[in-house]
Amino acid sequence: MLQGRHALVTGGGTGIGLAIAQALAAQGAKVTIAGRRADVLDRAAAATPGLFPLVMDVADEGSVATGIASAIAARGPVSICIANAGIAEGRALTKTDMAFWRRMMAINLDGAFLTIRECLPGMKETGWGRVIAISSIAGVRGLKGAPAYSASKHGMIGLIRALSEDYLGTAITCNAVCPAYTETDIVTSNTTSIAARAGISADKALQLMLSANRHGRLVAPSEVAEAVLWLCGPGSSSVNGQTIEIAGGQA
Repeated sequence: MLQGRHALVTGGGTGIGLAIAQALAAQGAKVTIAGRRADVLDRAAAATPGLFPLVMDVADEGSVATGIASAIAARGPVSICIANAGIAEGRALTKTDMAFWRRMMAINLDGAFLTIRECLPGMKETGWGRVIAISSIAGVRGLKGAPAYSASKHGMIGLIRALSEDYLGTAITCNAVCPAYTETDIVTSNTTSIAARAGISADKALQLMLSANRHGRLVAPSEVAEAVLWLCGPGSSSVNGQTIEIAGGQA
């Protein structure tokens, strides 16, 4: 389905990003997986044909510009841009200092902006493109105890909605996918941090996250990947400027 397409996935070495990259590669795409840890990227690329590692820091404008330029030189214009790299950490607003706020925005929102900006020219040049931001259900309804994270994910959705209007009527679509708590390393680390902050057991912390998902279980990374694959397929060209919620029920 995607033979000859060049896809770029930030945060592509683990979790949701890796599941998306593998799904795209299985459909014939050449997939650049970007991230900060070379060893993680190299292992992922070695395990799956069609994946190509790119060490890149989405919070650094120069790193993004140089990295994506090198990927384009090697594999052609990026026609599928998956802005997935992100961090998730809760902190009360009264305990949020500027450094914490800026780090959250730099990685989640600035990173998406820079990645998309550098990929769009190739889509305009070739006349076809898919821009997909991996936001969060917290970008739709807000997450208690995580105002900075929620704001960054709301910002990603605003960016996508504006871009969808900019390219309305073209073959470039822009959408956001919004998973609830997903079975990734981020949930594992959050279990520990929530337990420590609340003074509860790790099992109790995990149950709190499970209860926040409307269907009472963690989302599988493959479920997010399949939604992304559909947005890249031939039957989704009229889906544009949307938030696809993968949360087991209504937000």
